[in-house]
Amino acid sequence: MTDMTDNDGIKSMISEDGRPSRRSFLKGSAAVAGAAVASSIPASSASGEAVSKPNRAPAFVGGSNQKRPNLVFFYTEGQRPDCLSFTGNKLLKTPNMDRIAREGVFFDNSFCMNALCAPARAATMTGLYSHTTGAYGNATVRALPADIPVFTDLLHEAGYEVAMVGKAHSPNGLRERYWDYYCAFNGGATDYYAPHYHEGRKGEMGPEKVYRGKHHDDFPDNSAMDWTGVYADDWFTDKALEWLKEKRDKPFCLLLWHQAPHAPFYRPRRYLNEYNGVSIPIPDTFDADKDGYAGKPRAFADAQNKIGTMESWDRARTLEELVKDCYAGFRAVDDNIGRVLAYLESTNQLDDTVVMQSSDHGYFFGEWRSYDKRFMHEPSLRIPAMIRYPKLFQAGTRVKEMVINLDFAPTLLELAGAEVPENLHGRSLVKLAQGKETRWRKDFLYEYFDYPGDEQVRPHRGVRTERFKYFHYFLDPQEYEMYDLQKDPGELNNLAGKPEYASLQRQLAARVEELRRETGDHTRNAIVSPLKGV
Repeated sequence: MTDMTDNDGIKSMISEDGRPSRRSFLKGSAAVAGAAVASSIPASSASGEAVSKPNRAPAFVGGSNQKRPNLVFFYTEGQRPDCLSFTGNKLLKTPNMDRIAREGVFFDNSFCMNALCAPARAATMTGLYSHTTGAYGNATVRALPADIPVFTDLLHEAGYEVAMVGKAHSPNGLRERYWDYYCAFNGGATDYYAPHYHEGRKGEMGPEKVYRGKHHDDFPDNSAMDWTGVYADDWFTDKALEWLKEKRDKPFCLLLWHQAPHAPFYRPRRYLNEYNGVSIPIPDTFDADKDGYAGKPRAFADAQNKIGTMESWDRARTLEELVKDCYAGFRAVDDNIGRVLAYLESTNQLDDTVVMQSSDHGYFFGEWRSYDKRFMHEPSLRIPAMIRYPKLFQAGTRVKEMVINLDFAPTLLELAGAEVPENLHGRSLVKLAQGKETRWRKDFLYEYFDYPGDEQVRPHRGVRTERFKYFHYFLDPQEYEMYDLQKDPGELNNLAGKPEYASLQRQLAARVEELRRETGDHTRNAIVSPLKGV
């Protein structure tokens, strides 16, 4: 099996005639700063000119007498916030992720701004929307524009050693960027028992290789295997630990990004029989197709993301199989997070290390008989987010404000005392996590472009406020969804098009356009000439 990079679904999103390109946007021709805070501060200060040079943070937040922290960022695949025992899941046990949340800050309302692997990861690395980076879909051969920094570039300039290990799945896998250590693959998934990867050091990148090894000594029950492969995430964690154990005189930043439980949903040997005989709850909307998806637009009903009846490489055959395989994958990820935490603790580095954990997007577990992600509905929009750093954040803190994955880059940069570009669409979470932030976003922009492609989800963009959600499928025939999340958290009653909600729909539609302007989005409402391999 080779890396599963979807190269057919990417589109050429072009700028309107005479409007700024993303490059001129970065050089100062468009207003960008307003997305994070425009709904909570005066309009006159909601946007500003982009600048090409970043500004250094006023001071290292840990104080002048404290050394800069190490940074470890665990990034999971398709994890919903309820895929944690910390949040009340009775079937899935995640003691190591729970520990990060319990001993740090947990963000109860965390979201992605594009629920697809590569666009979400590009946003996390840059703090910028897809319409700015050009990372519209899962085609990842072309690199990000060179004038868009990723946060590890700025950490490297600030004196950090930086490493990427595991699932990169970003434009060009970010291989053109500087890495002190790189051992990763660029795709949705690699072979679970013979991982493909590139490995490089000190800015030099080697060719693609395939690892075929023996069973993993840390998990003795693997000795029963009758094959020689090693579970990919176990092996990538081995490589991360090897790098952590090297001698260094600089602080480090490790990105350990796991692939499980991405399709084809392979389990590690130690969990092959996990959840046998366990009953999986069936969502109330699982049989919505029998009523023709009443209230839902055809863009949702006709998408090729339905459990049991869709033929594709990442198909889900039954709800029970899907959920149990995903839970087993998360168990394996949690094991490997625990291995890293244990090493840091055994070497007295854990409390000197910022530990962040989140996911690229959520996932449907049978809601409306759906699987996968992409849509703006809550199951795919919501992600977990947590930070442990006892020198700054009080254990057990819960934050209710809405945070988005664009916030992760400026947060890690501020914690490191590194340069934070002023033109980022996200905001640092440091003051918010400390209870010192008095003004915060009340809404955010969502966008999805990858069409035609896997699951055939039509492009849409929308706005989520603290109470309402509105999104617009902007290709003809144009369709809409709108929900009152306070009264209807399950998104069962589509208010779009109902006369009594016409004023609200106009207001939310106008807000989408405001957020687009504030973030420099000049892409047309059209998808033109799919380009394979871009």
